[in-house]
Amino acid sequence: MQYVFVYGTLRAGEANDINRAAGRHGIATPEWIGVAHVQGRLFDFGAYPGLVIDENGAPILGDVYRIDDALVPVLDEIEDVYPGVEGLFRSHRLHVEVDVEGRRDRIDCLIYPVAAAAVAGLPRIEGGDWVAHRAARA
Repeated sequence: MQYVFVYGTLRAGEANDINRAAGRHGIATPEWIGVAHVQGRLFDFGAYPGLVIDENGAPILGDVYRIDDALVPVLDEIEDVYPGVEGLFRSHRLHVEVDVEGRRDRIDCLIYPVAAAAVAGLPRIEGGDWVAHRAARA
């Protein structure tokens, strides 16, 4: 088991909902741990966001889940992350502060950010919340 921080289309109710992704592959339902933030900059790629991790950035809203290790290759496929292939998203590990039943905890999480060079010319998502931003665009 490991933890993952999701901030875009993998969030519950979104296009690549992590729970539905697990179900489609017969993998145990991810366990929602809590709401979390990472420091960074969030950009609008149209159908999905891209996060640039930046300690001097703004809080980016997401969720932390505990997942079965078997779900990692499924998430990698959704994010087009393949060994030896340089793509838009990359697999990264980061300590994330998460609210767990009213208390703050730091958890080592898998996260899928993009390289800073990939966001040149794209609109920044102010407020750091993809779901709210996407809903406001509709």
